[in-house]
Amino acid sequence: MRGFPGAVRSLSKRFYSLKVAPKAKTSASAAKVKLSPESEDLEITKLPNGLVIASLENYSPASRIGVFIKTGSRYETTSNLGTAHLLRLASNLTTKGASSFRITRGIEAVGGSLSDTVMEYLLNVTTASEFRPWEVADLQPQLKVDKAIAFQNPQVGVLENLHAAAYKNALANPLYCPDYRVGKITSEQLHHFVQNNFTSGRMALVGIGVKHSDLKQVAEQFLNIRSGAGASGAKAVYRGGEIRKQNGDSLVHAAIVAEGAAVGSAEANAFSVLQHVLGAGPLVKRGSHVTSKLAQGVAKATSQPFDVIKAALNQVKAVAQGGVTDADVTTAKNQLKANYLMSVETSQGLLNEIGAESLVSGTHTSPSVVAQKIDSVATADVVNAAKKFVSGKKSMAASGDLGNTPFLDEL
Repeated sequence: MRGFPGAVRSLSKRFYSLKVAPKAKTSASAAKVKLSPESEDLEITKLPNGLVIASLENYSPASRIGVFIKTGSRYETTSNLGTAHLLRLASNLTTKGASSFRITRGIEAVGGSLSDTVMEYLLNVTTASEFRPWEVADLQPQLKVDKAIAFQNPQVGVLENLHAAAYKNALANPLYCPDYRVGKITSEQLHHFVQNNFTSGRMALVGIGVKHSDLKQVAEQFLNIRSGAGASGAKAVYRGGEIRKQNGDSLVHAAIVAEGAAVGSAEANAFSVLQHVLGAGPLVKRGSHVTSKLAQGVAKATSQPFDVIKAALNQVKAVAQGGVTDADVTTAKNQLKANYLMSVETSQGLLNEIGAESLVSGTHTSPSVVAQKIDSVATADVVNAAKKFVSGKKSMAASGDLGNTPFLDEL
């Protein structure tokens, strides 16, 4: 679970100063006036109980605070599948300190300001949910609605099936509650999951536009939460496999993957550059992105899925055989850097980036360092990444009109 949207949205305002602004100066002197101080350095502190506190005071007129928890469906078992999905929808349920009505009205009353009142609600929502049986029962029908909305995008279903095919456990678990589990998730299962996973050693409190001293003061109230690292999840084991789903869609959505690299590693950066060499994005549209190798290969293929998928794979094989130039790699690195830098331009994007990294490693890599690491990727690194894909054990998921879609062994 990445933050609590309801609470975070309400915390996204900072009170503006009520002091009367001085009269505007002449244009000559106004040019010398700084509109805002420079951003301070990011500060990260790890408390003795394992809780990570990260803050960036950038003097933004709006503050954002998020609680990040290292958990999710990969920590579920076959007996409690769907628990994490229900928890994503349960942030507005009654807590030990306040009812859902009081939380909503209380935050509205203080205008979402960064106050002790709001922080009390954030702490309650994070660590003290009661999961009253009747509230849990009323919430469960929303699981189907939430899933139906998500699965209107065929790519969501393909990626769910892809993980189920690729892994034996952990990452094979679905992000969305299986239909047979709707109505069967109990408040006791929710309590058990929270007790095992919502612990201080697996949580990070992150703020943007907030002084580190203020955030540390808030964090002291977390000292009464469960301490420790929590229950250890099973290590994800990649196995390779294939799942096909024939349906009434006239299009075919397919994904073919091999095991990649560990997040944060130099090899992972090489894979990211390879992705942009081939053409980043979940789909390839004919005639667009003329520099994309996948687009070029697919444009030359027929309309049959067999030929289109095979043409795409041939482009990866070509890179693995050295069919990529330094200019191709430079263009891809520039695209990757631009995409990354734009993703952290917004306060929400930056909050997510800081929260995810500080939670996993207890550190944060500045955008300038990230750009330097991308620049350090050599053409040979990209070729080696392509080779690893070509030689690796494959997994495949496909949905739609699959009459002409190849099976994995045919590729």
